Amino acid sequence: MVKNHTYGLLLLILFPFLKEITGSTTPAPAKPVPARVVSFPAPPVVEAAPAPEIIEVDASIYHPEAAQTDDSPLITADGSRINPKNPKKHRWLALSRNLLTRWGGDFDYGDSVKVTGISKELDGIYVVRDAMHRRIRNRVDILVGPKDKAMGFWQDVELTKL
Repeated sequence: MVKNHTYGLLLLILFPFLKEITGSTTPAPAKPVPARVVSFPAPPVVEAAPAPEIIEVDASIYHPEAAQTDDSPLITADGSRINPKNPKKHRWLALSRNLLTRWGGDFDYGDSVKVTGISKELDGIYVVRDAMHRRIRNRVDILVGPKDKAMGFWQDVELTKL
């Protein structure tokens, strides 16, 4: 073995170009790297939120006056105070008792409700602040001021809890 090694060195000294031909300076072939399996956790399943329930009711308007409310017309059923100069700016409404959670309904004081089916001016988002007389069922009353020109009674108005 020493003899072979010596002959190899002697040949490289005498014929340096053989170094390139033999490929002795080229790196050894790379060893194969075992494949690594990388697993990612599955994304969490997001269930679609249930579609909001739409309730059809009748609608009317009311003014904060003793003739249309109780003896304290500027205080709502939940204790909120109505601005007597511009009640309409509050965007508050009263619901019949059968729609309020206190009496078995789906809405509670302070809930935001989308109202559609009245008019461009009165449709929109309101906050539940008041309750109606117990004899009235499936109705919403929109709070407006006595000086506002809004009047009327509407059927098939849609309420959506937000």
